[in-house]
Amino acid sequence: MLLWLSEWLTQFHTGFNVINYLTLRAILAVITSLGLSLLLGPLVIRKLQQYQIGQAIRDVGPKSHLSKAGTPTMGGVLILMSITLSVLLWGNLENRFVWVALFVIVSFGVIGWVDDYRKVVEKNSRGLPGRWKYFWQSVLALIVGAYLFYSVQSPQETQFVIPFVKDVMPQMGLMFVLLAYFVIVGTSNAVNLTDGLDGLAIMPTVMVAAALGVCAYVAGNVNFAQYLNVPYVAGAGELVIYCAAIVGAGIGFLWFNTYPAQVFMGDVGSLALGAALGVVAVIVRQEVVLFIMGGVFVAETLSVILQVASFKTTGKRIFRMAPLHHHFELKGWPEPRVIVRFWIITLILVLVGLATLKIR
Repeated sequence: MLLWLSEWLTQFHTGFNVINYLTLRAILAVITSLGLSLLLGPLVIRKLQQYQIGQAIRDVGPKSHLSKAGTPTMGGVLILMSITLSVLLWGNLENRFVWVALFVIVSFGVIGWVDDYRKVVEKNSRGLPGRWKYFWQSVLALIVGAYLFYSVQSPQETQFVIPFVKDVMPQMGLMFVLLAYFVIVGTSNAVNLTDGLDGLAIMPTVMVAAALGVCAYVAGNVNFAQYLNVPYVAGAGELVIYCAAIVGAGIGFLWFNTYPAQVFMGDVGSLALGAALGVVAVIVRQEVVLFIMGGVFVAETLSVILQVASFKTTGKRIFRMAPLHHHFELKGWPEPRVIVRFWIITLILVLVGLATLKIR
């Protein structure tokens, strides 16, 4: 929106051309979403408290979590508002990828909102039944995958990139839609499973989003893409604004979500943020790199799958409790220790993921 305004103002003073620079708009997007989160956070928390939208704690979870009962949840609304407003202000609204990314984060946020609303307002412990949640996630992901496939402007947009391998980038054809589906839905649910401790999910999300912003900048710049031998995706550079907005909104939310949390993001935040990371990775052709950088999300998801499979087949549990962060809690790790160590692991994995851009 402000990009259009700056282009009009350029006729009066060429200095307004500075807004065209992607890096400057990315910085402004971070500042804007961060400022909105910090400014609106207290208001959102008060409203959630006023309407008694408090987190219900399951009896089967760690006993240390019982004291968190009643903490306002659905704070993900704050994150989504900050991201959306920041992108609308600083993004190029003529770019199709910007609208695809906004569609994903808002639509998956709606699914999470319905789930949270049924749990905390209607007092329905099941929330949105799993089969319906997965159904709508699948429908949305397939729509996005199909749109991206049928709107391709170059063959590079559907190539499969293998990290550390230079010249092997096969064309995927319709398998692209299937891959997009699994990445978007899988990442959405993985972040949702990770969101179990104060600040545990949001900081890895911020770090992965920042790294994906670097990938988007490279993929959208023909010179950098050619130099690093990654697919050039025209227009993908605008996703830097989207990733920057996630970074700013996430850090702003962490101000209120850090241990001990004043507010939880709820499914409205975790499902949307996970899907947001997934769709960026699909567009910039870095799905495998996302798998590496989001290793904490992957480990949390695998811990649940392995726990369920083991219990159903052998009657025994592999972990003391799943997802994985609960296992370490029950081993005696204080909650802040689990959180910070998972952050450190994510930082290392993000650096490894970024290294794949050069080591090819």
